[in-house]
Amino acid sequence: MQLATTDNPISPGKSGIPDFSRNVHCLFGLPFDAVGSDEAVDNILDAVSERRRCVLSTPNLNFMVASQDDAAFRDSVIHSDLSVVDGMPLVWAGRCLGVPFRERVAGSGLFESLHRRNTSQIPVKVYLFGGDQGVADKACAAINAAGGGVECVGHASPGFGSMESMSTPEILAAINSSGADFLVVSLGAKKGQAWIEHNIARLDPPVVSYLGAVINFMAGTVRRAPPWMQRNGLEWLWRISEERGLWKRYWDDGRQALGLIGKNVAPGLLTYYLDRHRFGTDQASLDVVETELGIRLSLEGAWTAASLEPLRQALSRHADTDKQLHIDLGNVTFIDSSFVALMVMLRRYRLDSKRVWYLRNVSTRLKRLLKMYGAADITDRHV
Repeated sequence: MQLATTDNPISPGKSGIPDFSRNVHCLFGLPFDAVGSDEAVDNILDAVSERRRCVLSTPNLNFMVASQDDAAFRDSVIHSDLSVVDGMPLVWAGRCLGVPFRERVAGSGLFESLHRRNTSQIPVKVYLFGGDQGVADKACAAINAAGGGVECVGHASPGFGSMESMSTPEILAAINSSGADFLVVSLGAKKGQAWIEHNIARLDPPVVSYLGAVINFMAGTVRRAPPWMQRNGLEWLWRISEERGLWKRYWDDGRQALGLIGKNVAPGLLTYYLDRHRFGTDQASLDVVETELGIRLSLEGAWTAASLEPLRQALSRHADTDKQLHIDLGNVTFIDSSFVALMVMLRRYRLDSKRVWYLRNVSTRLKRLLKMYGAADITDRHV
């Protein structure tokens, strides 16, 4: 695959409509693409080659906990074009809930894989934005000294200013004029995601991602854990040994995660396993009725990853209708994480575009499952 030049404009997709064909699943209210590291790298390289917008998110346990009481932060992940699971606790939780995660896909691991795999092609040009003073400079020099499939074409350390001071025309012009294919943002999770949301429409690099520790890893100021610790969910121990101040964050995140599991996930587990056994193979069917005022999608049966294709097509056709959109679940017997993820994406898109949508006739059993996946709020009616 030959990477494209930077002369071509960025293609954001049809009117910003979510890509409902993604193999995406919902966990703790966040969307996660069920892809491995190789597939994620392929997505990045394809986006660079096609000059297609790809906002990459890498939610870990800290992301998940922070998103529970910060709607804007949660929405920044929902807006992503690719969202990979960066944390073994999330992988383990997902597997318990039927989410087909094969492996953890760490943001730093993706960057390293991109560096190794792309060596026979034109290097992916990266711009590093963030990090402590002097760290991005070291990381940029280290990347270029190592050669391989990534070339650093610029860097900036904006400090700890306001969103406005880090989003000036001069800063954005420097990023855009660098010819970067991949903008790596490292400002802290909430600030980094917010900065991307604030500036994405004015950024030229097709791939944009908050990758918190990548700049430190590449600069050598922080060492990555040995591979065996990464594979077995023990990287947090290594990170604490490298950055002692992290222990409190990990403690707080773990405590809050256990509380969420006890409050939201555990009560729905029995319903999930019983209903999957009783109704999981029910025939799914979809009926679309359009009137002058609205479009109603009436669903029946079990809606799982294996049966979603008709719904994916219907949402792609009707998500951007200016009419009222009604999703009727009155005859639905079972839903899984992939169905919930599509509803989360649809809801966010309809609200962003100020279009009416309703999720109707949601049974008590389905509400338990929605709560288990962290998406109880999608039953709320909004305009």
